[in-house]
Amino acid sequence: MKLNQREIEKMARRMGIQTSPVEAKEVIIRTEDSDIVIANPQVSKINMMGQETWQIVGEARERPRQQFTGDDIDMVVNQTGASRSEVAEALEAAHGDLAEAILKLKGKKK
Repeated sequence: MKLNQREIEKMARRMGIQTSPVEAKEVIIRTEDSDIVIANPQVSKINMMGQETWQIVGEARERPRQQFTGDDIDMVVNQTGASRSEVAEALEAAHGDLAEAILKLKGKKK
């Protein structure tokens, strides 16, 4: 037996489940090392007996998170005299730790 969407919604209401669609352009889930990005998602907010849950349907892709900013790069360039690309590489290797990147870059010049 196949249920149509209207029957499913009617049964859900009887059980105290309320769903409402959420207009979303993008959903980002931040993990420790990366972001999971879901573009053009179908998002529903579900309330069941006071407990809110979210349902997200869509194609996800993982994106590594940059752990430093352009200001961080500028500061390390000023401290070391290294090129922006060298600094970005050093910061990436140091997981965004400015002091570690500076020490590594200064150690290369000797």
